[in-house]
Amino acid sequence: MTLNETVSTRKSIGFLSFGHWTPHPESGTRSASDVLHQSIDLAQAAEEVGADGAYFRVHHFARQLASPFPLLAAVGARTKRIEIGTGVIDMRYENPMYFVEDAGAADLISDGRLQLGVSRGSPEQVIDGWKYFGYQAADDDPDGAEAARQKTLLVLQLLEGQGFAQPNPGPMFPNPPGLLRLEPHSEGLRQRIWWGAGSDATAVWAAEHGMNMMTSTLKWDESGEPLHVQQATQIRKFREEWAKHDWGFEPRVSVSRSIFALTNDMDRRYFLGSGERSDSFGYIDESTRAVFGRSYAAEPDELIAQLRQDEAIAEADSLLLTVPNQLGVEYNTHVIEAILTHVAPALGWR
Repeated sequence: MTLNETVSTRKSIGFLSFGHWTPHPESGTRSASDVLHQSIDLAQAAEEVGADGAYFRVHHFARQLASPFPLLAAVGARTKRIEIGTGVIDMRYENPMYFVEDAGAADLISDGRLQLGVSRGSPEQVIDGWKYFGYQAADDDPDGAEAARQKTLLVLQLLEGQGFAQPNPGPMFPNPPGLLRLEPHSEGLRQRIWWGAGSDATAVWAAEHGMNMMTSTLKWDESGEPLHVQQATQIRKFREEWAKHDWGFEPRVSVSRSIFALTNDMDRRYFLGSGERSDSFGYIDESTRAVFGRSYAAEPDELIAQLRQDEAIAEADSLLLTVPNQLGVEYNTHVIEAILTHVAPALGWR
């Protein structure tokens, strides 16, 4: 299959909001209340203009979105079609039991539209923040990565819906027969868990355990090549590993990108000259070298030509557009609609 043939396939297109808020006069989200209400409003507006997904980043100890499930449930109650997800939940902070109960309730409220991205998470605002939540990691797991993976595997097991808890012989309410499971159980949610893979190895690990795959605007640098080339390799390794197993469903893969079609004077004022021509490389901690993806900002015809060369977008079935949420619901709806209207059809994504 050639690159152009791969590009000319329909893609699920959603937005990814980091949910920033800043108590500054020029910010459209000056409080946590602002960003939560506007996140719901943006999901509704994105659904109305034809987007496929509303995804939210999770950051603790920051002026950003943090606890995902109340927001996901509210979005689910106010929308009808759009997928609702995260990108990603840092599993180091999570109690798997509460996670499964909250996820099951939010998924049922949305009638089965939840798409939950989970992972070890990104660099934090504080040192070892999950420890303040009452969690510890083993001595040989200083950054909690293995703890996050083990919690995720337990979540996957619990989402299968099998009973595991011994019932009380004198309960307040009658129990169904046999061992008890967590409730509410949402059938099918197990197949809608995504692992945020920062490396080739974690992409393979996701396939080994039957999770969909998310790859972001940065990745561990494993070859010195541009981000989109490294991510395309990562996606192919994920699919090669998936083919070795029988998970009973087809996997999905998403990539995140900052993409802005310049269609009016406001777009040009905000983003003209902001698109980078190449990726950057640097360290996200003392030992981890990463490649940071470029952003795209250009007139539609030029933007289409640039995006044709992005091998990772070509390989993926889902694209998440990072949005500047502090610019408000109306403008961000325009940003999303501009891609759907002026860019996606020319690339075969619509």
